[in-house]
Amino acid sequence: MKPILYLLFVCILISCSEKKEPSNEQLVEKAKAIHERVITLDTHDDINIANFTDSINYTQRLDNQVNLPKMKEGGLDVVWLIVYTGQDSLNDKGYQKAYDNAISKFDAIHRLTKEYASDQMELALTSDDVRRIHAKGKKVAMIGIENGYPVGEDINNVKKFYDLGGRYMSLAHNGHSQLSDSNTGEKDSIWLHNGLSDLGKQVIAEMNKYGMMIDISHPSKEAIKQMIALSKAPVIASHSSARALCNHSRNLDDEQLEWLKQNGGVVQTVAFKSYLNTEKYEARNTKIKEIEKVVMDSLGTKWLPRNEIMALPNDERDAYIQTYITMNGIVKEKTKAMQDLPPAVDVSDFINHIDYLVEKIGIDHVGISSDFDGGGGIQGWSDASETFNVTLELVKRGYTENEITKLWSENLLRVLDECQKVAEELQGAN
Repeated sequence: MKPILYLLFVCILISCSEKKEPSNEQLVEKAKAIHERVITLDTHDDINIANFTDSINYTQRLDNQVNLPKMKEGGLDVVWLIVYTGQDSLNDKGYQKAYDNAISKFDAIHRLTKEYASDQMELALTSDDVRRIHAKGKKVAMIGIENGYPVGEDINNVKKFYDLGGRYMSLAHNGHSQLSDSNTGEKDSIWLHNGLSDLGKQVIAEMNKYGMMIDISHPSKEAIKQMIALSKAPVIASHSSARALCNHSRNLDDEQLEWLKQNGGVVQTVAFKSYLNTEKYEARNTKIKEIEKVVMDSLGTKWLPRNEIMALPNDERDAYIQTYITMNGIVKEKTKAMQDLPPAVDVSDFINHIDYLVEKIGIDHVGISSDFDGGGGIQGWSDASETFNVTLELVKRGYTENEITKLWSENLLRVLDECQKVAEELQGAN
């Protein structure tokens, strides 16, 4: 080698060896810039209609996890507000009560976007709406339906819910519905339909016809398999994580993830403590539960486990959740100063699931959700005001801006577009 070339080679080696990793401050600044540019979208945020009145609503910084001040503080741009109905009896009385509950929640969301917060937030029905509203500097609301139980036995309710703004729906929740078996059947291996009922199969076709995304987060594995086989459009898991990392029936195993990938769908990784790291959650939760029970007792309410909360009638459930939110705030303050608590499930645990899912099925099939105001929230992303921390951890893990954009919103919006395109084709064929 000629001397001058040798010297050049040595200089290059020295230069490479001296190259420093970016500092934490540099990573924070990079993450802030990316967070500002991307559209951040959370596919699952429960609501309480008590927070949708002219005197108490999302224009205020309420105690709940999602409201406009907290969204602005954390840079959360799009929230899917959830029309949730708990599972009850499979009869006309139960269906009517569920339908009325669903309509009350649709109405509440419309009041928020049309009356109380019309200057700050609009309802989006398409991906174009999302981008248009975001470009105006406003926050975006979208509507998801958790549990197809309110459909009852009237297939026409699918279009009614679509016309009211519903853009995804799960066919079951915690308990078998008239449409689909639930993942909860894993506990006792008792199934009602061995997947989907005949009516459930018709509902899948109807959702395809109108462009409503099929949500596979709560149904049973067999029901999910049948949904994907029947659907002419991609599906979503609106709030689920990786079962390989946390063995919970609400998470998707590797076989299900492969089905979803082949279908072209997306799994919205959920920031739900017990779905992310069972060991950490249970160790800390045992200690926290003791404190919660004492505080709930001081508030004049008995502490209930999640399954009993979700089984309450809707009005009682909403009232209980309000008390629970008050209790949670008190406990959060009490535990800040406690040094002997086991470590909490945090943003790092959350991104571990995203890492696994991206490795397993690819960056185009993974998204982000919180399940805020429905049990979700982790240390570092405990409410909408801390949304930036998710982007920061993604930057620290080496994700590019393009990849972060896909995770936060583009993958989900791509599925919505494809579902609506399929609907146009199906309607045009008739």
